[in-house]
Amino acid sequence: MSETPTPAFGGRRAVPPNTSNAEEDDLPTVELQGLVPRGVNLQDYLNVTSVHLFKERWDTNKIDHHTDKYDNDKLIVRRGQSFYIQIDFNRPYDPRKDLFRVEYVIGRYPQENKGTYIPVPVVPELQSGKWGAKVVMNEDRSVRLSVQSSPECIVGKFRMYVAVWTPYGVLRTSRNPQTDTYILFNPWCEEDAVYLDNEKEKEEYVLNDIGVIFYGDVNEIKSRSWSYGQFEDGILDACLYVMDKAQMDLSGRGNPIKVSRVGSAMVNAKDDEGVLVGSWDNIYAYGVPPSAWTGSVDILLEYKSSANPVSYGQCWVFAGVFNTFLRCLGIPARIVTNYFSAHDNDANLQMDIFLEEDGNVNSKLTKDSVWNYHCWNEAWMTRPDLPVGFGGWQAVDSTPQENSDGMYRCGPASVQAIKHGHVCFQFDAPFVFAEVNSDLVYITAKKDGTRVVETVDATHIGKLIVTKEIGGDGMKDITDTYKFQEGQEEERLALETALMYGAKKPLNTEGVVKPRSNVDMDFEVENAVLGKDLKLTITFRNNSPSRYTVSAYLSGSITFYTGVVKEEFKKETFEVTLEPLSFRKQEVLIQAGEYMGQLLEQASLHFFVTARVNETRDVLAKQKSTVLTIPTVVIKVRGAKVVGSDMVVTVEFTNPLKETLQNVWLYLDGPGILRPRRKMFREIRPNATVQWEEVCRPWVSGPRKLIASMTSDSLRHVYGELDLHIQRRPSM
Repeated sequence: MSETPTPAFGGRRAVPPNTSNAEEDDLPTVELQGLVPRGVNLQDYLNVTSVHLFKERWDTNKIDHHTDKYDNDKLIVRRGQSFYIQIDFNRPYDPRKDLFRVEYVIGRYPQENKGTYIPVPVVPELQSGKWGAKVVMNEDRSVRLSVQSSPECIVGKFRMYVAVWTPYGVLRTSRNPQTDTYILFNPWCEEDAVYLDNEKEKEEYVLNDIGVIFYGDVNEIKSRSWSYGQFEDGILDACLYVMDKAQMDLSGRGNPIKVSRVGSAMVNAKDDEGVLVGSWDNIYAYGVPPSAWTGSVDILLEYKSSANPVSYGQCWVFAGVFNTFLRCLGIPARIVTNYFSAHDNDANLQMDIFLEEDGNVNSKLTKDSVWNYHCWNEAWMTRPDLPVGFGGWQAVDSTPQENSDGMYRCGPASVQAIKHGHVCFQFDAPFVFAEVNSDLVYITAKKDGTRVVETVDATHIGKLIVTKEIGGDGMKDITDTYKFQEGQEEERLALETALMYGAKKPLNTEGVVKPRSNVDMDFEVENAVLGKDLKLTITFRNNSPSRYTVSAYLSGSITFYTGVVKEEFKKETFEVTLEPLSFRKQEVLIQAGEYMGQLLEQASLHFFVTARVNETRDVLAKQKSTVLTIPTVVIKVRGAKVVGSDMVVTVEFTNPLKETLQNVWLYLDGPGILRPRRKMFREIRPNATVQWEEVCRPWVSGPRKLIASMTSDSLRHVYGELDLHIQRRPSM
C-alpha cells in the first residue's frame, strides 16, 4: 500500500495522531506502478463484483461470535476467532495465477505497524494468533474465505477492501459502508486478554443486558434493576464515540487495561467533557435526577447525539453506564457495592472523625467521609504488567472522587493485590484499599490544641461487598475477595504490607487507645416508613460494680448517601444513671414532620450518639443510618407476550403522602420490549393514583424485564419492575 507523503509534525512524527474511529480516508481504488502499456485493459484481470459478509442475526458469523443480540445490520465479530466472507469475481478465480487479499483499515492514517492497516494474506492453513484468510470454497465465480483476526487486534469499526494484484499495480474495491466490520474483545478466545473460561460467567458478565444494583444501608439492603442495553441500536457506536471523544489513540484500543482506564475517566464529565455530570446537591433543575434513570441507553444515545455531557449522575448511574461500555465492547464486567465505603481524602488509611469536647462532631476538622454505600465496577482481564497472580477481576471506578495521573478516574486496580495489601501496583490501589479497609478513628480535639484518640473501630469500613449473583437477581457476597476476615492474622498483615508500600498513617493509633470503658453503649433504629414516625432505642450497659452517670447527645441528620450531612433535624441531650451491673434503655421519638421537609435524592437518616461517662471521662460513640421504606411504581401488562405482537404496558403510581406531589415524571424502560420512554404529570394529590399506558411490540424472546421509576420535586428514588417471559413468534 503506497502512502502519500505527509508533512512532519514538530520534526518527530510523519503521521498525525490517529485518535478517531469515525474519521476516515478512502484507499485509492487503483494503485499503478508506472504506465499501463497501450492495448492492456485492466478489466481483463480478476475484478470483484460483490462481497457477502453473512451478517444477519441468524447467520453463523453472528451466532458463533455471540453477537447475534446486537441490533445492528453490520458484521460484528470477536477477535482471535474465524468468520466467513464470500467474494464474487467477474470470472472464476485461479489460485495459480490470480492474487488477491482482504484489507482492514481503521481511522484516518492507516499504518501497518500500528495495527490500523491490516493486509490479510490468503494462506493454505490458518495459524493461531495471526491474521489470515483460507479459501474454504471455490465454485464458479465465487470464493468463500474463513478469515481469522489476531487476538490482540484493535477493537473498533473497520473498513474492508478487497485488493487484486496485476502486473501493473493493485486494483482495489471502492469504499462500501455495507462491508464495515466491527471487531470486539473476545472472552471466548483463550489468547484474548479478557478470556473467561466459565460459560455461565460469560453469559452473565458479557451477554446479560439487565442487571441489579444494590444500594441502601448494610442493615437494610435495597436493590433496583438497571437496563444496560449494550445490544440496543446505536449503543455500540456510542461506546466507540466515547473513546473518540477521549482522543484515545487507536493503536491502544486493543488493550483492555487502557480501554478500561480511559472509560473510567470518560464516563464522568469532571475534566474531559465525558458522558455524565455528577451532582450530589439535590438540585437537578437542568437535567434528570440520578434516581430517575432506568438504564444506560438514553444516557449514551443523548451523549452521542448532542456531543455534550448528560445531567445528572451519582455512583450507581456512573457504574451502570460504565458496565454498558465494558460489556458492549466485550470486556466481562460487573457492578459491585461496598457498604460503609471510606472516602479517604488524605490517603492515610484511616477515617479521622474529630469530636468537640462535649461529644459533637467537629465538621471543620473532619474531612474524611464514610459513604453508606458506593458502587464501582470490576472488569476481567489479564495483567501482564503486574507479577503473576494479579490478573482476573480489576476494580475500575468512574465516579469522580480523586485525581489519578491528572484526571478523575480510578483503576484498573487488581482486586487480588488489594486483598494482600500490595498497593504499590498500578493503578490507584491505595485508594481502593482505603475504601474497604480503613479504620474509623474517633479523636477529641481539645481547646488547648491537643488531640486524644478516644476509640478505634476497625470493623466498620467495608462491612459488606456484594454483586449480583450469576443467573439470578439475588445478592452474592464477595467481601472475601477484597479483604481477609477482620481480626485474622492475614488481615493485619495485609494492612502492614499496605503501610510498608507507602500508604501513610501519620496519626499513630497503635497503643494510644484508652483502656476499654466499663460502660457499653449501642442503639437500634426502628424500621422507618416514609411519612411515619419512628423510634430510636439506646441501650447503656454497666459492666462494673460502680454506679455511673452518663451525659449523652443524639444528633439526627438528613445525609447524602456519601455520608455528607445536608441538614440536622434532631438534637437531644439526656442524662442516664446506671446502677452497678445493670442496663438502661432510653427511647427517642422521631416525628415524620421533623424530617419530611428536608428529604434528599435517597431518603437516608443518619444518627450519631456520643456519651461521656462523667466519673471516668470515657467517651462512647456510635453512628448508624436508616433508609426509609418508600412506595413503589406498579407495572401491569396485557396482551400476548410474543415477539412481534402488540402488548399494552400500564404504569401506575399512588401518592401515599399527605402533600401534593409536583412535577412528576414517570420513566419506563425494557430492553428488547420497548425503547426508554417518559411521561409528565403536573401534580398528584394525596392518595390519588395516576396511570400511563404504552403500546409496545417486543423484538427479543426469553426472560425480560420492564423497569419504571418516578421522580418529583419532593419525592424521588421510587421504582417498580416486572419480570416477563416473551415467547418466540410461532413459525408458519
